[in-house]
Amino acid sequence: MTANFKKYWGAGAFVAALLVGCGGNSGSDSQAKFETKAALGAALYSDVNLSKNRTQSCATCHGLENGLADNRNQSGVVDGAAFAASLGDDGVSFGDRNAPSASYMAFSPSFKQGTRERVASQSSAANIPDYEGFLGGQFWDGREADLAGQAGGPPTNPIEMGMESKAAVVERIMENADYVAAFESLFGADVFDDAATEDPAAYTAMAQSIAEFEKTDAEQFYPFSSKYDRTLTDDFTFDPAGKVALGKVLFFSSDLTCASCHQLRENGNRGEIFTSFEYHNIGVPANQALKDLRESLGLDGAQAADLGLFNNPNVTADTEKGKFKVPTLRNVAVTAPYMHNGVFAELETVIKFYEHARSRALNSSQPLYPNNPETDQPWATPEVADNINHDLLGGNDLSLDAAEVEALVCFLISLTDAQYEHLLDADKVASCGL
Repeated sequence: MTANFKKYWGAGAFVAALLVGCGGNSGSDSQAKFETKAALGAALYSDVNLSKNRTQSCATCHGLENGLADNRNQSGVVDGAAFAASLGDDGVSFGDRNAPSASYMAFSPSFKQGTRERVASQSSAANIPDYEGFLGGQFWDGREADLAGQAGGPPTNPIEMGMESKAAVVERIMENADYVAAFESLFGADVFDDAATEDPAAYTAMAQSIAEFEKTDAEQFYPFSSKYDRTLTDDFTFDPAGKVALGKVLFFSSDLTCASCHQLRENGNRGEIFTSFEYHNIGVPANQALKDLRESLGLDGAQAADLGLFNNPNVTADTEKGKFKVPTLRNVAVTAPYMHNGVFAELETVIKFYEHARSRALNSSQPLYPNNPETDQPWATPEVADNINHDLLGGNDLSLDAAEVEALVCFLISLTDAQYEHLLDADKVASCGL
């Protein structure tokens, strides 16, 4: 695993992390409370005191027990919260994007522009060209280069954790004697000397600690423990005549383009992440319900189109409008809703949307799935009609019938890590033979 990480992304080797729960003011043993940056980051990750009203932490939207995603129920409402977006610390505000799972995000390269070779089964058999464009980074638009940058964003975001400044966050950190001792031990005795400034060193240290937790806690963030993974070690077997096996064949088939964007390595590699970290516009419709909710709350730009990658301050070309980072498919069955704006609630809908997008790319007058199954209405138009990758979407040589859609869903369910399997729909698991 580590060798693959280094091979593909040039990252340093992972190290083991000592995980410790959130600390209080413990007095004489405070320095021993957090002996590593990762252990300190584990506590900071779940500390609601770093939000304005002391109600929200990183774990609120990237729950350690919820597939590292927001724990929103599948019916669409939790205490009035929109299913597609996360409720802010102020108890009112919503963002305009679906909080992605933090699973396996430690493998995302730093944001860059470059070329990525397709796996052989896609590039040769399906004639899919190598990818050229932006890669990696964090958030849907890659605006932060790495995990530390991502960790530093939410605390001062007014519609997320809501702290008025970095200095205010550091002030909260300094309330905890265990934190103070650990910061000074791990980052230097002078780490709080500039605590009241606009960009305090302790804030950067906080973000770095959380990033270390996310990078080094393999058991939590990248365990590779799904039933799919277990088939690669002969600890589990898919029924050769069953739905999951069919879904696996379809997913990796050169007759479909699923793997073009969701496969990083050749088939059977135990370190497969199921994302390429590329950026594409696939013509996802706007989530109008979320836009209307945000407008009713008086949030700025509620009805504006989300231009995705173009919103990244490092990106200026109009050709990048509407593109979003390809998410990992690991734990996808327990991290609904789907797409960057949470417009779809079910995996079946996502796959049928791809069939619709294929029909649109091929200018088909008889699409296999003309309606969105969640609304029973025709599919809405793309939020950003420019730069849709019709060549990739139209590259599929198969039209998926209902049984094949179900088989693909079953394969995606098999990508759920062991600690999250209890979150799966039991009836679907049984139907899939898992």
